[in-house]
Parts: sequence; structure tokens; C-alpha cells
Amino acid sequence: MRTAAVAVGALTCVLCVACAGPEPEPVTVEATETRTVTETPPPVSADLRERVASLMVVGVKNYDEARAALEQGAGGLFIPSWSDPGLLTQEGRNINALREEFDRPFSVGIDFEGGRVQRHADILGSFPPPRDLAQQSPEVIRGTGFDVGRTLANYGIDVDYAPLLDVDAAGLDIVGDRAFGSSPERVAEVAVLFAQGLVDAGVTPTFKHFPGHGRASGDTHLTLAHTPPIQDLHAFDLAPYAAVLPKFPQASVMVGHMVVPGTGDQHTPSSLNPNTYRMLRTGDYPGGQPFNGVAITDDLSGMRAITDHMPTPVAVRRAIAAGADQALWSSGKGLRESIDATIAAVNAGEIPVERIDDAARRVQQQLTHGQGNRSR
Repeated sequence: MRTAAVAVGALTCVLCVACAGPEPEPVTVEATETRTVTETPPPVSADLRERVASLMVVGVKNYDEARAALEQGAGGLFIPSWSDPGLLTQEGRNINALREEFDRPFSVGIDFEGGRVQRHADILGSFPPPRDLAQQSPEVIRGTGFDVGRTLANYGIDVDYAPLLDVDAAGLDIVGDRAFGSSPERVAEVAVLFAQGLVDAGVTPTFKHFPGHGRASGDTHLTLAHTPPIQDLHAFDLAPYAAVLPKFPQASVMVGHMVVPGTGDQHTPSSLNPNTYRMLRTGDYPGGQPFNGVAITDDLSGMRAITDHMPTPVAVRRAIAAGADQALWSSGKGLRESIDATIAAVNAGEIPVERIDDAARRVQQQLTHGQGNRSR
């Protein structure tokens, strides 16, 4: 029997028509931010809570965690490398069982690029590193994308956090063979083929890491890294986005944690920077076109570019305020607090309710589009 854990009516309504205090704070991340609630918060409408919860994508270790997250209204689940394999394989307690139980759409995403980033490869299969794949024929590249997508879809996964549009031009190990090449043109060519294969299989591709990690000063898993100035990114790192995004309007774009000089201060990662999302939305870079698909953050709980400076609920709230449609964090901890912090920011006037409405609409449109692809 299918049960409705959270009504989807409020989300579809958006298509037609977590704890924080009231003080706004600067966008910089130089210091850890803490807040204390001293008053009873105002009542929260059910539809606002549902819309805010729908913007959360949380890592889950097992079936019980996944079920609990969905019961709180989370719009997406993330399958990290430490998840119980039974979440994919155990009949009645896997992702496909959750899709049967919950009478509303939700996304399930995974990092599956091939090579050194292919989670649960013992179940989902092993594929070559992107750099090696790029040496193959167009038919093989697109076919590999399809094979990856078909396998993911069989296990209930409908979003792949791949492919990279980062250009391997600075010898950065965190990029390396995860990139399709060292020229923007080749990266774009291969990414289009691989992404089309995913789409053919009913899986949503996610292009990352906007606006470009290939020439960053370090690994954002370990530190707050800086890229060259935005003018330099215009001519190089952003070129793949200009070539690829118009072909995939229903895809996602993952915004990275790099600081980009010329887009704000010297401390705010792109994932928390309103100017980054504005550039993505307007296409304000050479050859760029406006992008109205889902913008998702890189991991907000597992990367020190964020965690060295603030707790996850604060990062979630600030990412959504900046322009993210989905806030992703791999630990999955603090879901209720993150929802509450975001709602408190709406009630305090720090996040316009229209920002929540726009994000929820994009998320819902992508879910609806994805369901149509899977039903074909």
C-alpha cells in the first residue's frame, strides 16, 4: 500500500501560481556563526515547511535514515560511499521500496563519474576514468553514459552528480583523471556525449563544479581554495558551460566551494555567493545563456572549505539565501535544524519567500520531468 508521508500539493501549487535569530549577518565565512533562540518562533505554515524541506538533499547510511529523512519532507537523498549496500539491494528496504511507499516524487543522487569516483561499484559496475573515456569514439562515450544511467536507474537512482566540466589545466590532483581533458573544447564535446547517454537512460546529469575548479589553488575538501580572477575564468573555465548548458535545460549544475576573485569578497565560496548564482541564471559570461534548471551546492558537511567556518544548518540557510535550489550535505545530520534555520530566515525577512518558491518550482519541475523520462 502506498502512503503519503508529505503531501505534494503545496509543491505543485508553487508551479501554478533551521535554529536562527533575526539578525542578518555578512556573507563572509571568516568566523564560525552561532545563534541562540530566545523567543518562541512564529507559527510556520505547513506549505512553507514542505517547500523548504523539498530543497534539502541529505546523505543517508541506510533504509531507516532514508525513510526518516523523507518523513521530514526532504526533497532528495544522497547515496555516499559509506551507505549500507542494502539500501540498493535489499528487497523491501531499498530505494525502490521507498519509491513505492512514499506517494510523492523525490530525487536520489550519487557521485558516479567513473574511475576513482564511482560509488558502490561492486553493485553498480566499474567504468573507466573520464580522461580515459575521452579517448574513445563518440558512440562509446555516449554508450558508456547510457550504461551508467541504466544501472543507476535500475536501483532507483535518478540523478548522477556527473560529469565534470572542470578543465584539467593546472595539474590539480583532485581534478586530474576525473576531467575529460585539458582543453575547454574537448571537455565540452565529451561531456555532451556522456550526459546525453545519462539522459537517454532517464537519469539527470549534474554538471560541476561551477564556475570551474580546474585551476583552483587547492582541494576544497581540505581548504578554502581560490581560482584565478573571474576575467580569466571567462575565457577558459566557463567555456564548457557556455557550450553544454543550452543543450540540457533540465540538468542540474553543482556550484563549488571555490572563492572566485572579482565576484565578491576574498572569503565567500561560490556556493554561498549570490553573484555566482546570478551569473549562472543570467548567463553573464562569454557565450553564456540563462540557465533555469536546478542549482545544487557541493557537499556542505564533508568539505573543509565550509565546515572550518560554519555549522551545516548555517551553510544550508546561506546557500539557499544566495540562490541554491538544493542544499546538499553528505552527513545527513541536522535536517530538522536546517529546515528550521531556513524558515526562521524567511520569517525574519532575510530570505524572500519568492526565493523559496522559485527554488521549489525548479526542483518540482525537474522531478516531474525525470518521472516522465523514467516512464518511457
